[in-house]
Amino acid sequence: MRDKRSSEPVEPFVQGDRLQLLDALRGFALAGVLLMNLGPFTLFDFLDGAQKAALPTASFDRPAEVVVRFLVHGKAMTVFTLLFGAGFALQLARADRRGEPLAPSFLRRIAVLFLFGSAHAYLLWWGDILRFYALLGPVLLLLRRAPTRVLLPVWFGIAVVLPGLRSILLPKLPDVATASATLAAFQGGSFSEMLRFNAARCGWTAIASGLPFLILGRFLLGFWAGRAGLFHDPARHRPLLRGIFVLGLAAGVPGSAASVAMELFGLARQVPALATGPAAAGLRLAVWLGPLGMGAAYAAGFALLFLRPAWRARLSVLAPVGRMSLTNYLLQTAICVPVFYGWGLGIGPRYGMAGWLAAWALLFGAQIAWSRWWLARFRFGPVEWLWRSLAFGRFQPLALRVPYERA
Repeated sequence: MRDKRSSEPVEPFVQGDRLQLLDALRGFALAGVLLMNLGPFTLFDFLDGAQKAALPTASFDRPAEVVVRFLVHGKAMTVFTLLFGAGFALQLARADRRGEPLAPSFLRRIAVLFLFGSAHAYLLWWGDILRFYALLGPVLLLLRRAPTRVLLPVWFGIAVVLPGLRSILLPKLPDVATASATLAAFQGGSFSEMLRFNAARCGWTAIASGLPFLILGRFLLGFWAGRAGLFHDPARHRPLLRGIFVLGLAAGVPGSAASVAMELFGLARQVPALATGPAAAGLRLAVWLGPLGMGAAYAAGFALLFLRPAWRARLSVLAPVGRMSLTNYLLQTAICVPVFYGWGLGIGPRYGMAGWLAAWALLFGAQIAWSRWWLARFRFGPVEWLWRSLAFGRFQPLALRVPYERA
């Protein structure tokens, strides 16, 4: 620990400071993020109805797509984003105990994260989320001392009220990169064509979807959960975790079902009353609450299961993946884009949902094994090590003296 009068930056957290529950939950979230992202990675998401029906796997694809969208779409990203807020709360608590200022260290780290995210978005995949985490992360600094009676109403306004008004607050932006044009560019284009379409999709898609509201609302909810100690001491908060689980499912299941009905079955077109007016506003709110409710239920349910020794042993296999989640998140793109895009192997969506699910099982299974192997020898994942080294202005020690399995 440094003297708080020193100008040296706050030291990054070492292995002994980590919470295994948060690492395992982050690994769980990353599994879902990969499963969700394989939709655009494989280019399946850019197919129209006729193109999906023409695939040889069409009879399997339809029910499989319904299940994946209902269970995973938006929920995994919700858990991942909640954990960013919860992690910030833990960093703040540790900095306070040590008498160290958190803001300079935090801002340096998210500045580097923004650079990573921007490079990821423009050079490989337009769907990157890291740059938005970096841009919105400073809001947590502004609210870090806010009492719960202030924090929760602010969260409710950002996460629930503003999304319902986004069609009024945000102008309707032109679709500068349609699904058919994007499919053609990514499936048959060159690397330079991919870069052009990455740039075209990077900005407007996030703004038009209300992504800033989504991220910031989940940041604040995760920050509240971390400050309340839900993940630090889940045994003490069993009743609250059970309540979150039940309420999350109550709000999330209907909203997620409505989302699937709208996206895959054209519910609003089939029921004209749902296209405009109060019914439409209520439907949009339900759809918006679906991923938030189910994501919160997943996080609470995971924490409750982790309290059981038998389940903890099973779920802890995900902890190494979560400890190096930044490396694994970027690695997923670095593998999938060259495999599925036209400038690489060009596999594309030809194997439908069957190929999507097979790629998920193979890649995430490999990441579980590789993460465990790596962390048996090194303190951080390779990108995490680079992130910390750049943020703290000096190379961090990487090699482990004590293997991870025995630590």
